[in-house]
Amino acid sequence: MPGMVLFGRRWAIASDDLVFPGFFELSLRVVWWIGILTLYLMHRGKLNCAGGTLLSSYLIVLLVLLAVIICTVSAIVCVSMKGTICNPGPRKSMSKLLYLRLALFLPEMVWASLGSAWIADDVQCDRTVVNGIIATVIISWIIIISTVVTIIIVFDPLGGKMAPYPSSGPNHLDSHESSQLLNGLKTAATSVWETRIKFLCCCVGKDDHTRVAFSSTAELFSTYFSDTDLVPSDIAAGLTLLHQQQDNIRNSREPEGVIGHSPGPPQEADLDAELANCHHYMQFAAAAYGWPLYIYRNPFTGLCKIGGDCCRSRTTEYDLVGGDQLHCHFGSILHTTGLQYRDFIHISFHDKGISQAARYVYQRLVNDGILSQAFSIAPEYRLVVVGHSLGAGAAALLAIMLRSAYPQVRCYAFSPPRGLLSKSLYEYSKNFIVSLVLGKDVIPRLSVTNLEDLKKRILRVIAHCNKPKYQILLYGCWYELFGGSPDNFPTELDGGAQGDLTQPLLGEQSLLMHGSPTYSFSSDSPLESPTKYPPLYPPGRIIHLEEEGASGRFWRSAAQYSARWSHESQFSKILIGPKMLTDHMPHVLMRALDSVVSDRAGYVFCPARGGSNVDMV
Repeated sequence: MPGMVLFGRRWAIASDDLVFPGFFELSLRVVWWIGILTLYLMHRGKLNCAGGTLLSSYLIVLLVLLAVIICTVSAIVCVSMKGTICNPGPRKSMSKLLYLRLALFLPEMVWASLGSAWIADDVQCDRTVVNGIIATVIISWIIIISTVVTIIIVFDPLGGKMAPYPSSGPNHLDSHESSQLLNGLKTAATSVWETRIKFLCCCVGKDDHTRVAFSSTAELFSTYFSDTDLVPSDIAAGLTLLHQQQDNIRNSREPEGVIGHSPGPPQEADLDAELANCHHYMQFAAAAYGWPLYIYRNPFTGLCKIGGDCCRSRTTEYDLVGGDQLHCHFGSILHTTGLQYRDFIHISFHDKGISQAARYVYQRLVNDGILSQAFSIAPEYRLVVVGHSLGAGAAALLAIMLRSAYPQVRCYAFSPPRGLLSKSLYEYSKNFIVSLVLGKDVIPRLSVTNLEDLKKRILRVIAHCNKPKYQILLYGCWYELFGGSPDNFPTELDGGAQGDLTQPLLGEQSLLMHGSPTYSFSSDSPLESPTKYPPLYPPGRIIHLEEEGASGRFWRSAAQYSARWSHESQFSKILIGPKMLTDHMPHVLMRALDSVVSDRAGYVFCPARGGSNVDMV
């Protein structure tokens, strides 16, 4: 549903978003009205005091004002429950009701101010009455302030801007005017998203590289959302419906074999060997997060264990560069990996972007001779590069760069980003890179192409749903927490149900700005419009750890996992679920690896032939 237009501008809220806040306000005001009425009826005989007449008038007027507000809010809730996301016809009176509701705030503020003034005059009346009136004044101001905060939250800084294209198409505008308008809109949208991202990442540093990252991310988000006319709750409802649709499709499929889409000759023995390697090397990838993750995993003993390391200075024994709180980080690395100070030659906490980090580490390792020095000391060691998340992406790029000089290099990339390599590099990396992905982790499925696909599918499922938004969100919360059957909540509009609609569905195209890159003028559905981005792939062969049984429920504590080789096509779509973010966390991945390795301990493990078992990470 497009955002509501009030006072000549678009707001980041739709007419069907007022069910839950309206019901909350309605419940509060009904209880408040009953409390004031009870107070007045039980204590009106005690208002025969100095200033009592004013207080009695205050209570009577407040009761009448609250009754009018309760009726108005009740109407808002009832109207907001009508229609569907793409059928706003039954809610066409919402704007008038909101204007009336906002107008009622003026007498409410005036009356709350008068009540505050009367109470401040030290009225000599029954203390119970005075305390009750003080409570009503406080509640009035709390509701007024909460409303102001809500208005600030739903305020859309771009709401006053005009749509980038008129309904007749993009070619209708003069090229110079069109260019100026689009550039202005793009700059404004990027600025708004940059402000939002900086607010969410307020604890991140403010150096030049960080500012460039913020700007790049803001430009991506502004481009991604600029051609949709959806409010945040529409996206939430679409994700909820898409999750149920994906679960329904998965449940209707035939059970897959243990090894599906195998990328070549690796069999179970190779899977066991690589799982053991992943289990060993994951502790090094997790150690790179330093003391925050270590204390999070060891909340009672972690601070005591690394507290002494934070105050030590051992820079003469190893090369330690970059970052803050270096010795705290290094102390946590020692405790996580079980290594000693003498095992380290060079430590760097350089954390700029993926490709910059890979080039920086390559320069230090190769151009500055660190690797040559290391192999001169221990020539029997092998070279293994590991990393998690963005670090996995940097590790994969670094391994590719080192491959020509060190043909035996191996890389273990844990939860790497998908949009990383070209097709040819992806095929090349299978020879020496192994990636590990847990469950529905969104990062290994995250790419610009997949985001475009997700947006199109959200538009499709929203346009084909015949249920009101509040029902979608209510059932969605229940489904995410406790499960259920997705068949009980249809996401496709039955042919017979169209007769119940007061207006035709807006359709998918109405949820997009006309002339947007996603909007296809030669197709009936934006889902069929071609993507404008080249496909990118994750690194190496992929081991997928999947949760068995009813996966994705928060209340399930003891999860069981299975492991199998997977093709990259298994990660070509973003999967929705309550664990799509938590499956990316390093401690969750380590716990899943522990479970898988222990469950497969009964299998015979044959180590890979050739080479030493001593590795250099």
